[in-house]
Amino acid sequence: MRAKKSSDLISPTGLIKLMTHAMMGAALGLSFSLALILCNPAVANLLKNGGSQAAIVFVLTLVTTFTIGATLTGVVFILEENNQS
Repeated sequence: MRAKKSSDLISPTGLIKLMTHAMMGAALGLSFSLALILCNPAVANLLKNGGSQAAIVFVLTLVTTFTIGATLTGVVFILEENNQS
């Protein structure tokens, strides 16, 4: 019978990998929101008329969405890597 080894997700290296995925998602969300504002004049006009609060909410929503998605994807990758080794 195999000895049960602890998950790589709970170890310090697993947490660093998760933080890396989260930071990549935040950077991707930030760049996507900037590209969307620059390329779509309708979005830029809405944000201009909505004030600074609208721009902050728009950017934070996209950054948070991308960060959560990248972190969950990182969890799947780490667990699958753990299963293969």
